[in-house]
Amino acid sequence: MFVDRILKLKMLGRAFELAIRVFFPEGAGNNWTCRYEIDWPEGRQAIAATGIDGLQALSNALCMIGADLYTSSYHKEGQIQHWGDWKGYGFPVPAVIRDLLVGDDAKYF
Repeated sequence: MFVDRILKLKMLGRAFELAIRVFFPEGAGNNWTCRYEIDWPEGRQAIAATGIDGLQALSNALCMIGADLYTSSYHKEGQIQHWGDWKGYGFPVPAVIRDLLVGDDAKYF
């Protein structure tokens, strides 16, 4: 099972869906993993974050998603948007790139 968020990617004068799926954490030996996927225009990116428990794996996955979004060329070009009134993408980022946050993300993350 997974939860998802759909962001808007504006390219070539059109809006496309940028789907992000976060799968429930799973135990893996002494660690936990939390898989996630981002459907970029050039293809699906599938990665797993790890942690000492499910909550840490989930937290790490959310930060990794935020880092992927905020360091992408699409962010640099201003092409990613949230569908609603939220300004930003709704994902936290690691402390070393918090200066990249925009809008509501900069206020709350």
